[in-house]
Amino acid sequence: MAEKSEEPTPPSPHPPKDQLPDVSYCITSPPPWPEAILLGFQHFLVMLGTTVLIPTALVPQMGGRNEEKAEVIQTLLFVAGINTLQQSLFGTRLPAVIGGSYTFVPTTISIILAGRFSDDSDPVDRFKRIMRAIQGSLIVASILQIVLGFSGLWRNVARFLTPLSAVPLVALVGFGLYELGFPGVAKCVEIGLPELILLVFISQYMPQVINSGRQVFHRFSVIFSVVVVWIYAHLLTVGGAYNDAAPKTQLSCRTDRSGLVEAAPWIRVPYPFQWGAPSFDAGEGFAMMMASFVALVESTGVFVAVSRYASATPLPPSILSRGVGWQGFGILLSGVFGTVNGSSVSVENAGLLAVTRVGSRRVVQIAAGFMIFFSVLGKFGAVFASIPAPIVAALYCLFFAYVGSVGLTFLQFCNLNSFRTKFILGSSVFIGLSVPQYFNEYTAINGYGPVHTRARWFNDMINVSMSSEPFIAGCLAYFLDNTLYKDGAIKKDRGKEWWDKFKSYEGDARSEEFYSLPFNLNEYFPSV
Repeated sequence: MAEKSEEPTPPSPHPPKDQLPDVSYCITSPPPWPEAILLGFQHFLVMLGTTVLIPTALVPQMGGRNEEKAEVIQTLLFVAGINTLQQSLFGTRLPAVIGGSYTFVPTTISIILAGRFSDDSDPVDRFKRIMRAIQGSLIVASILQIVLGFSGLWRNVARFLTPLSAVPLVALVGFGLYELGFPGVAKCVEIGLPELILLVFISQYMPQVINSGRQVFHRFSVIFSVVVVWIYAHLLTVGGAYNDAAPKTQLSCRTDRSGLVEAAPWIRVPYPFQWGAPSFDAGEGFAMMMASFVALVESTGVFVAVSRYASATPLPPSILSRGVGWQGFGILLSGVFGTVNGSSVSVENAGLLAVTRVGSRRVVQIAAGFMIFFSVLGKFGAVFASIPAPIVAALYCLFFAYVGSVGLTFLQFCNLNSFRTKFILGSSVFIGLSVPQYFNEYTAINGYGPVHTRARWFNDMINVSMSSEPFIAGCLAYFLDNTLYKDGAIKKDRGKEWWDKFKSYEGDARSEEFYSLPFNLNEYFPSV
């Protein structure tokens, strides 16, 4: 009798991983010093995009000249360095860069357009008055995150976050910024598109072509590509390629149109209340507080993404709450120094962790040192800050995609065959994209948001929150996941059992390794 042939073994699914594999240097393992310094400088280059773009858009509307714009950029860079250091030392201890945030921009513009500043004929005086009003509203807004974080209230919220509800939040933190990607590249496509192609080629294809084993190409792809395309853009500028171009094209394409190098002082140390004593308005304070809450939800998603790319375990809720408290303190510093913008976790730098596959805490602390150094030496910092915006937008295309994709990886803990899972995922992502699209379209057409009452602060509170994709998607997924029918099987479907051991700081031994405070401070400030 012939022997039965053995049936082929069916393919097995990839096993879920608490920590992301294939990361070259995790949160606690620093690279060699020369490599760490170069990687830190790369993080500094990446965060310059938001640091320059936000003041460039806001300061001229306030009446400021290039001199004021340069000083605001220096101040924002200086405060970002301090906030990044304190977050990596005393906050979540993740390699997260804390910089400017687009979430605060609409509320800031609302303050700029307030009627009480229109009577000032001197543009510089008007700039300072508006800056002091923004400072006051930021100081008030910082109270929300400080209280929610240090009181432990946000810890209680985070304990009900599951892999299922984290997917829409983290995914749309990255994918929701699509309007900052290729639309920015297209403003000067002959510069932006080569940068995007070169970045992808160096980071993804060159390691296959030249397999040196040193991982130089994907680790330093940003420096290589930016230097090459920046030189190319400068050659186009000096060669007269844009001499007859429209003013908007010249502003986007030329390397000599930022006005920062000429306006920046050689040495200047930003200091508290440099624009004068802050002024306070209750309505503007409430509106900025709502923007702070939206930034808090978004930052929660970015913290989760950073912990994944740093190859750390999921954040214990107490550690996340501690980080939120320090982020609130960062917003307070933004108000005290006058940065024209609040602070939150940098999404683009979270994406850079993925490109380099280096999640070391030390690298980001070195980057913070570069931020402080170049904020004081204004001329040198202004040279790097004059990189054309389409180059920065090309970087965003890759970084934001990486952050969005890490949100999708949490699906490995969920049951995708469950109709409950499909409903929560589908509805939260769709509504999270659709509602902000309506609000943004309405605002673009009419010049004001759908909520348009006589109370400007109330309009800002609703319009800002409803215009944030991760805020809508994350809140909806969180609500549905915690209110729709739950039983023993559902707990497994939503991936909760995978994160249960991380609900407490002492639930997993690795939490001590990744998140404990330095200098034995855990003895005095224990995590729970």
